[in-house]
Amino acid sequence: MALNRRRLLAGGAAALTTAGLLPRVALAADTIKLGAILDKSGPFDAYGKPMDMATQLAVSEINAAGGLLGREVEIVGYDTQSDMALYSQYAQQLTRQDNVDVVHGGILSASREAIRPTMRKTNTLYFYNVLYEGGVCDRNTFINGVTPAQQVEALVPYAMGQSGKKVYILAADYNYGQITARWIEKFVKENGGEVVGVDFFPLDVSDFGSTIAKVQTAAPDLVIAPLVGGAHLSFFRQWAAAGMKDRIALASTTLGVGNEHKVLTPEEGNGIMVAYNYSQELDTPENVAFKEKWAEMFDGDQSMHEIAVSQYHGLHTWAEGVRKADSIERMPVIEALETSISIEGPGGKVTVDPQTHHAVLDVHLMEFQDQAMRVVETLPQREPIDTQAVCDLAANPDDNTQYEIEF
Repeated sequence: MALNRRRLLAGGAAALTTAGLLPRVALAADTIKLGAILDKSGPFDAYGKPMDMATQLAVSEINAAGGLLGREVEIVGYDTQSDMALYSQYAQQLTRQDNVDVVHGGILSASREAIRPTMRKTNTLYFYNVLYEGGVCDRNTFINGVTPAQQVEALVPYAMGQSGKKVYILAADYNYGQITARWIEKFVKENGGEVVGVDFFPLDVSDFGSTIAKVQTAAPDLVIAPLVGGAHLSFFRQWAAAGMKDRIALASTTLGVGNEHKVLTPEEGNGIMVAYNYSQELDTPENVAFKEKWAEMFDGDQSMHEIAVSQYHGLHTWAEGVRKADSIERMPVIEALETSISIEGPGGKVTVDPQTHHAVLDVHLMEFQDQAMRVVETLPQREPIDTQAVCDLAANPDDNTQYEIEF
């Protein structure tokens, strides 16, 4: 595949103490400040609220175990209300006024690109803990979500094997959807398939009647839908209401990361195919313990999902880097993380890839069944080979690019 370089353009604080999960430990008075910028309200709060809860849980665990360097970690968090302009504002506030030591935040790719330049300018370590389109190459940034080579490359042949070779793509109309659609096309063709249609939709589109009729005319075997947000959830309901779910197979690279499968009825969701790093149904000691601690801290709540768990992984990865560096300073922590630090989390083993600062992750092929994500197969320790093909921070530590694939 041919690749080129392109930089994509993008358009109240609270302290947390131990939540009673473990005994309190005496800590130094000065805190380590962890910045968090998330959509805790607005159209994307189904993603942001559990990510905020994951932040609280991880920090409570870190503090209950003695904090870091004998100091308590304090969350300085802001709610962007799903407003991209507030991401830039709060990034400035966290770094220039609050003087945080690290920032974990952003959900949409546009929000990441609103934050990332400020983090570099102010030398503030940044973690983006969400699945995305891949290609970010920035030594100041660490990414814990799955990329297309980890997720889409596994999902496409599995879904085609369950349905057929003719594929229609319906995607969100911004950089995640546009770039992911091209990755889907690549993997469909590599697996002997044919893409018979591609349509893009702004995030506020909720009427898919004409689109469903268009897909019916194209008569694919499979629809793959990188659709995003509450408005796009309407597609899956309208698809089922039109009687299409049992006629043409469905797969998605996003559905379920915000627990949308629990909102859909079984009649609307059963059989939809996905591939992620996390499912509540994973039967591992780490996931069982994680769900118990989450329920204890949040009064029986069970809203954890893919990107909340990525956020949780990201905080514990950062904490492990601080411990190894024996410092909160940015460069020692970066160098410690670049030693291929690993943690065991509810989604499996998570290892920092020093070349790209992305995560090596387990990916689970799954199908929705009765509002659960049933694991069909686990693909262990998949590397972010898409970003590895264009990014080498060991050789080029000053790189600051989001690379985009071209075919």
